[in-house]
Amino acid sequence: MSQPQGDATMERSLDSAAYLTPEAFALDKETIFAREWFCAAREEDLPEAGSHLVLDVAGENVLLVRGRDGALHAHYNVCRHRGARLCDAGNDARWGVTLDAGVIARNMIRCPYHGWSYGLDGRLLAAPHLQDAPGFNKADYALYPVGVSTWGGFVFVNLKPDTAPDFAAGVATASRRLANYPLADLRTGHTIRYEVAANWKIVLENYNECYHCPAVHPELCDVVPAFRERGGIDLDWEAGIPHRPGAVTYTASGTTTRAPFPGLSEEEKVRHKGELLYPNVMLSVSMDHAAAFVLWPVAADRTVIECRFLFHPDEMARAGFDPSDAVDFWDLVNRQDWAVCERVQSGIAAGVHTHGYYSPIEDYSLDIRRYVADRQGGHRPG
Repeated sequence: MSQPQGDATMERSLDSAAYLTPEAFALDKETIFAREWFCAAREEDLPEAGSHLVLDVAGENVLLVRGRDGALHAHYNVCRHRGARLCDAGNDARWGVTLDAGVIARNMIRCPYHGWSYGLDGRLLAAPHLQDAPGFNKADYALYPVGVSTWGGFVFVNLKPDTAPDFAAGVATASRRLANYPLADLRTGHTIRYEVAANWKIVLENYNECYHCPAVHPELCDVVPAFRERGGIDLDWEAGIPHRPGAVTYTASGTTTRAPFPGLSEEEKVRHKGELLYPNVMLSVSMDHAAAFVLWPVAADRTVIECRFLFHPDEMARAGFDPSDAVDFWDLVNRQDWAVCERVQSGIAAGVHTHGYYSPIEDYSLDIRRYVADRQGGHRPG
């Protein structure tokens, strides 16, 4: 069967193999997740000295910890001596034992094997019986570092900090567009964890276009009628997206009793903005809440999506605070998206489907093609 070659109207998507094969997913891990700034947490998840998280980032076990000075540090979760897992290995209970390991007394990290101990910043503090050994220099045995940066209350890590891209440049556009929103001050009012049987790139492509909105999101289009018009191609995301008359936020009614965030312009009080921070954050911001989607790619055909609903702490402190108007509406829209993403994942596995096409009104979703190509060069996963 002949295949259209594409023209000025229709451009080819990534090859289907890029979404399907273990080899393609391994290449994504190597060239993207292990090299780019990967969103891993919110700062509120580590509220005090010694607070820590053990994370799986692209198959690497990472220890994220807040130091005594308030700074965040990230390390590979492995002792420099013999390679034992430092925190939460998870297999001690299988043997009915408890090992003295991990973050101790909120001021150091101890290895359970030979008792090497490290500062929360990764410096080797003590190595039993080696302190006075000739030529032994503790400074040579700090934990392997992982890069860590923050923006808008989000915590990003980088597995290869010596070659990490410039973080500030990566978030510059979002910082400018969302400058009036107090993202760093917001707190999580509710979280939903979804397991989606689709490739992470399919999820991001879907987020980046609204060609599908009239068919998939009728309730959303009732709140934002502009999403029905030419697939949203004429929308000005820089200025924000207007709602229907009388609507100001993403709820079923388009209204809420929550006050607008302080510092918003008059336009921002009645509009919605969205940002995609590659490779794993989708952020949708209304005047009273933000929906933050953090993607955790698990396999070529599976992505865990942590959806956090962020609110101003003053609103959360009010008697009767109830986030359900935003949560329930977003949950409906999310489930519609995940259902169609799973259909794409299963459909492109057809032997006859070697690639798809982008129409002109899907221009933004071409970003994923360019983003991947810039990082994978001539690599072609099989």
